[in-house]
Amino acid sequence: MSDNKMSEPPNNPVLIQWILDTRSWFPSAAKTRDLEVHASRPLSLLTPTERASVLKYFHVRDARMALASALLKRYAIARLAGVAWSSTTPGFTRDERTTKPIWRDPATGAQPVAFNVSHQAGIVALVAVADYPGPGAQSEAGAKVEVGVDVVCTSERRDRDQDLIRKEGWGSFVDMHADVFAMGETSYLKYQVLSAVPGLVERGGGGGPPTPEQVADGKLRAFYALWALREAYVKLTGEALLAEWLGELEFRYFRPSRPTPAWDVPAVETKEGEEEGEDAQVLRKFEIRFRGKKVEDVNMCLRSMGPDYMVATAVRTPEDTNVGLRWRLGPYETLALDDLLNFADSAV
Repeated sequence: MSDNKMSEPPNNPVLIQWILDTRSWFPSAAKTRDLEVHASRPLSLLTPTERASVLKYFHVRDARMALASALLKRYAIARLAGVAWSSTTPGFTRDERTTKPIWRDPATGAQPVAFNVSHQAGIVALVAVADYPGPGAQSEAGAKVEVGVDVVCTSERRDRDQDLIRKEGWGSFVDMHADVFAMGETSYLKYQVLSAVPGLVERGGGGGPPTPEQVADGKLRAFYALWALREAYVKLTGEALLAEWLGELEFRYFRPSRPTPAWDVPAVETKEGEEEGEDAQVLRKFEIRFRGKKVEDVNMCLRSMGPDYMVATAVRTPEDTNVGLRWRLGPYETLALDDLLNFADSAV
């Protein structure tokens, strides 16, 4: 969806996955306050409150992601719900039960678009479902459609992570995060992941044994894959990472998707019905347990984007689980900032 004409709301359920790459945005903005000059046009499309939320960040890289997140949410609502850009402002609120960010049509109270956003290391991702029957609306059974997304970058904190592992050991690194993992996950990370995931660690130079740093890199990739999967699942439910049941959610025998050679090299898709081999760059088969019971109503995907990024996506349709399970969680479409700005000009 890259044309700039305002579209009508879709007649059938539509699942979209969009990404904005902010890493090269506004190179002349050395400090956050410089965005008021260099990013004046996109900032003008936000409310004063939203602009303040963008400009509060100390680091300009964080402010760019906040700006992209605000723009992408408005773009999704205006485009998929078929409303004017300015009309998206009143509807942004939070779910009364979960406090998850939502958009509710001020006129009808309906939620024509269910969405979720994640950002990390310059990348902002959005997953949304539009025009699902009773889309996103609340009923006695709960939300009609739930979505969650999380982006991780294995290299963003690599130096810090590697240094901590050298000083404290891998087990201590995992234990530092044990309060947001299941006991089985921490044990798997500490004692099993290297033997359970062939090819996780790269070989050393000349085919020799891997260096300690290469071993740590492999373990860290598995760690961040688990983090992304759990975060996407938790965000789908609308709960925060401090949900009381976090320890009762377990991803068993998980593994990371294998990296792609570069950011602009798409992940190789495994065909439906084929086995996901050890070199799979996209994973869709997961064993998820909640309070010991197998979770079979959530559609999940873990996708590599370049050597360092992985994106986890989760979708569920509680009242008819087969609908969500049938959706193919394909590649994300990378949008340009101009796509959003030009659309905003037309969606008046």
